[in-house]
Amino acid sequence: MKSAVASPWSEDVRTRDRVARALHEHGPQSAVALGLRFGLTPAAVRRHLDALIAAGKVCEVPEPRGRVRHRGRPAKLFALTELGRAAFPHAYDTLATAALRYVANLAGESAVREFARSRAEELETRYATVLGGVEPKQRPAALAAALSDDGYAASVEEVPTGAQICQHHCPIAHVAAEFPQLCEAETQAFARLLQTHVQRLATIAHGDGVCTTHIPAGVLVGGEVAGRRGMGALLRPRREVARAGRRTRSQVRTTTLDRERVDREREVAR
Repeated sequence: MKSAVASPWSEDVRTRDRVARALHEHGPQSAVALGLRFGLTPAAVRRHLDALIAAGKVCEVPEPRGRVRHRGRPAKLFALTELGRAAFPHAYDTLATAALRYVANLAGESAVREFARSRAEELETRYATVLGGVEPKQRPAALAAALSDDGYAASVEEVPTGAQICQHHCPIAHVAAEFPQLCEAETQAFARLLQTHVQRLATIAHGDGVCTTHIPAGVLVGGEVAGRRGMGALLRPRREVARAGRRTRSQVRTTTLDRERVDREREVAR
């Protein structure tokens, strides 16, 4: 199930995406202009701009020549860097989709699955070096950090049933919308990297706001996730309690029958 309440971090990511998209679609703008566009104070917009600048996606640019200047200091303008522009759809998406359609028509869906598996294995190989030696409980956070470095803007959220890796951006969403095999292979790679079963609850490619991967809560035995034998050891006390309960109920029934027999013998004696 998807969380009903969005985290503040998630809201910040969405606002920064909107700011970046405005710069992408309308060109360089000032913090005041962006604030008016989104109903935010210049200080709030500046906070998001600072985060985008730190990420290398936005930079300050000089005012264009010929623009009418008002009195006072010239307004600072902000624009996307090459890295910032790379986050938005390009003709590459159309080209990649067309290429996979051609593969599917030429060699069938199995060829698309094989391509998706190969891509996921490359991702898994790179991330395995990051997760190597990381404690099992810390692996989701390490994986989210690696995904963020690749532009997925990932975070980890604790939920009552375990944890969820939330990817707030997907560079291949437009292609994956037509070829979900890419998402399926990625999910399988996550399971191998985290060394546990995972479940994909939502994807941006299918119209959800966030790609959400659920990691069920594990039972820890001596610092490791319990396997079948470990789980059996943990469940054994419960089974013994249940057996004890059954023995107690049996003893009560036996005692009741004994009392009834004694009462009948007394009646006969009378």
